[in-house]
Amino acid sequence: MANANTNSIEGSEDVAVKVVNKRFEGLMAVRTKAIKGKGAWYWSHLEPILIKNPETNLPKAVKLKCTLCDAAFSASNPSRTATEHFKRGTCPNFSPVLKPISQLPPLSSPSSQHNNRKRSSQSQQAAGASSSVYPVNVVDLSRFTNELSFSPTPLAQVPGLNQQPLMLSGGKEDLGALAQLEDSVKKLKSPKASPRPSLNKEQVDSAFHFLADWLYESCGSVSFCSIEHPKFKAFLNQVGLPAVSPREFSSARLDSKFEAARMESETRIRDADFFQVASDGWKGKSCARGEESLVMFMVNLPNGMRVFQKAMYVGGGSVPSEYAEEVSWEIIRGICGNATQRCAGIVSDKYKAKALRNLEIQNHWMVNLSCLLQGFLSLIKDFVRDLPLFRTVTDNCLKIAILCDSKSQIRNSFRKFRLQGVEFARFIRVPPSKCDISKNIGPFVAMLEDILSNSRVLHLVVLDDSYKAVCLEDPNAREVVDMIQDVGFWNDVEAAHALVKLITQMAEDVEAERPLVGQCLPLWEELRAKVKGWCSKYNFAEGTVEKIVEKRFKKNYHPAWSAAFILDPLYLVKDVSGKYLPPFKCLKHEQEKDVENLITRLVSRDEAHIALMELMKWRSEGLDPLYAQAVQVKKRDPVTGKMKNANPQSSTLVWETCLKEFKSLGKVAVRLLFLHATSHGFKWNRSSIKWFFSQGHSRSGLERAQKLIFVAAQAKFERQDFSSEEEEDAELFGIMSGEDDMLNEVLADSSSMSDPFVKVFNPSVEEFEFCIVISSFAIIVERSFKQPASEGGCRLKFFRWWTSYFLHFSLYTCYTLVHSLWKDRLTCRQARLLLTAHQTMKKKGFLFVWHGSIVSSLVIL
Repeated sequence: MANANTNSIEGSEDVAVKVVNKRFEGLMAVRTKAIKGKGAWYWSHLEPILIKNPETNLPKAVKLKCTLCDAAFSASNPSRTATEHFKRGTCPNFSPVLKPISQLPPLSSPSSQHNNRKRSSQSQQAAGASSSVYPVNVVDLSRFTNELSFSPTPLAQVPGLNQQPLMLSGGKEDLGALAQLEDSVKKLKSPKASPRPSLNKEQVDSAFHFLADWLYESCGSVSFCSIEHPKFKAFLNQVGLPAVSPREFSSARLDSKFEAARMESETRIRDADFFQVASDGWKGKSCARGEESLVMFMVNLPNGMRVFQKAMYVGGGSVPSEYAEEVSWEIIRGICGNATQRCAGIVSDKYKAKALRNLEIQNHWMVNLSCLLQGFLSLIKDFVRDLPLFRTVTDNCLKIAILCDSKSQIRNSFRKFRLQGVEFARFIRVPPSKCDISKNIGPFVAMLEDILSNSRVLHLVVLDDSYKAVCLEDPNAREVVDMIQDVGFWNDVEAAHALVKLITQMAEDVEAERPLVGQCLPLWEELRAKVKGWCSKYNFAEGTVEKIVEKRFKKNYHPAWSAAFILDPLYLVKDVSGKYLPPFKCLKHEQEKDVENLITRLVSRDEAHIALMELMKWRSEGLDPLYAQAVQVKKRDPVTGKMKNANPQSSTLVWETCLKEFKSLGKVAVRLLFLHATSHGFKWNRSSIKWFFSQGHSRSGLERAQKLIFVAAQAKFERQDFSSEEEEDAELFGIMSGEDDMLNEVLADSSSMSDPFVKVFNPSVEEFEFCIVISSFAIIVERSFKQPASEGGCRLKFFRWWTSYFLHFSLYTCYTLVHSLWKDRLTCRQARLLLTAHQTMKKKGFLFVWHGSIVSSLVIL
């Protein structure tokens, strides 16, 4: 028994180390993306570091190190750490670049000065009462005295400060109306035009031009009607711009912008000898209207540029392949008319077996590819469906997740250990009951990550007394104990997660780098090598795994992969004689046949034998060593640190300049080597997709939506911006790991609550959150009656009846509010407000002393 416990503890320590390493790798990945420009600003100053145990030399924690002052912080909430350390002035070496407020036009009207004095005095009083409140509602005026165009008036100089306050029939609400009345009187006495920047017509036109660009590029996520918002009108007036109607942006300006973008697009396509069409979105993506999706058609040009062509709305359900084939052909005809031979091929995320294949048969000069990214993602689904490991891991993890989600005693144990200092990211998420994991692996991967990150607390929970009581009621709980204490279970979970992460990482690299068709075979070989390494690391037989990989490879394989790999000078191999020759040795016999057959198909019948002879010459002679080395020169990417080709278009340029003697083979090479292997364009916001669908009810609305999405897409291609604003916002606000993180902070910060209150109720998730709000409100009421906690509320006897009535009514209101919000879980903003309230109370030093009143109130409710 002791030996078993020792093994369990060692296994728990190993899992804890892996969790720490995983957290470190995740933070490094986020920091790498941020350095690229796709993340929060503070990652350029914060660096994740591993803290090792001096006795075992194993990592025990992850910290964030400030690169400016070498201070170390907890890595639980980087966004909050950055706010406190940088924006609150804690870091001595941080100097934000801000435009001083003194550069803005001064507010010199008497009424504004009066309001400023009023706000100044109120701010000073509030600062004196709650100077330690975090993170809102406090402004330190001393920090801005050098920047403001006016100085705050001392309290002693405010007239009437010690006089009796003015009493109005409407209460404090009438003070604002009174201030407006006095302001109007002062303006009538001394009329003065409010100072405002004076802009000439050229500056106004330029400003509205940039405003229009921003509206169009937001593509529906910002409503045109927002221009008429009173606050926006006030902003325009403040900066000296006249009011403008939304119709001006949705009609004439949009038409002119669309025509300019369309003409530029057509010119670029017309200048190219050939092009490739990319269609993305045939696979229905989840959105606000079920299975409806937005299919985008783009044009890839030989010079590496991409041009947007069209977006179309596809209704619910599966689209027939015949329809996709017809639409694709209409797109090609719309681009080049009858000169369809200019289209070198299509790359699509669906319909390889039928639609793309039929178009290839009907047009022998076309090379139609399936998206490489979709092939990698489909491989994950193949493993989940066909590999026995995933079936076992899925069943076991579902048992744990469902048990933890359904038993309030287990959830209470989680909270108890959190209050004792055991950190865990979130509660274990349970996939929906109707979710087919073989088709939608997102919930499955999320469940794996939650179980791995909660491994430490799970080991503690199953040893808790409350869990033993659950075991007496539920036999599944006893089975879960055996699984959690089994090292083999954790090895299987880690193995499944590692395999998914391995393929997902390669898919993310493919999505970011957008490889060409010649890179498909090397990428699949790299994937095979990584999968073999995974098999050896986790002691899995390679046979079953290799069969699954090969089956998916054959489904996505196209002969153009082999042909482009052979014809690309980037992959020439130096032999013993010093020649740089194509890597035919890397191909199988069937793939060599594919190369010959594809080349003969892409040329005319008269040139077929000439092309094969030139292929033999290319195989024996290769390329001049000097040019081959120049093509293969690589440089390190300063952002990712990876080695990349220094001259991306050199492969095609070599065939057009140095290898002119290969006339027939050269034609094939230049049409093949520029083809893209992926079809994805860029990520639209969900609000943009929803807006596009809402315009489909009318012809004019759909036409306007088409123009707007064309302008927005062209702008994204010009900026080479393929990211999503939603992801950037998530990184900015530090909620990439989900909204529950903020709730977990609320739970963690509630540790100052007295234990008897929690023990009396043994609360569930809803009750515990309710207790937090009730406790907060009780403290606020206590403060309103000026009964400090140090006196224990003894003087409340005189107000007992009225306080009891008021508190009971307020408790009921709070309960109704929290209950209605909790049905769909609290939003991030609501959770942030709860967290702010708790930090306020904790920093002010208030203690909760009304346990008896709260208990009676909850019983009544």
